[in-house]
Amino acid sequence: MAIWFDDSYTLDAVRALHGGTHLDHHIGIELEALGPDFLSASMPVDERTRQPYGLLHGGASVVLAESLGSMASFLTLDPAREYCVGIDINANHIRSIRDGRVLGTARPIHLGKTTQVWEIRICDDNERLICISRLTMAILQRRDARQDPRT
Repeated sequence: MAIWFDDSYTLDAVRALHGGTHLDHHIGIELEALGPDFLSASMPVDERTRQPYGLLHGGASVVLAESLGSMASFLTLDPAREYCVGIDINANHIRSIRDGRVLGTARPIHLGKTTQVWEIRICDDNERLICISRLTMAILQRRDARQDPRT
């Protein structure tokens, strides 16, 4: 059973919704896969994402993690009534990488009414763990969707 709000979401539909935000587009993040309970995206390890010593910048891994977790969280919500914002992210950098690409996969740990927690695993092309991140999202009600408790 899929966790997404709309059962008809496809990878192409999610790509259209995502639209390539400025930062994601700038560093080359591309959505790769949508499963019943996960969303994956790739990111190149190149001059845009390396730190001065030639390794993948930890901040680039965090950008990938937050982009994936935020989009996945959004896909679980009724966009007419709710929206989500990140409130905490952490990342453990396990292994370095100098070139190629990494693939991040976001899966939910907790899908609550007011918060969600997502685990994002970032691996290289040989499926070696590069970074593991946890993202906490606040689920907020749109003002126009709230009902006045006095009525």
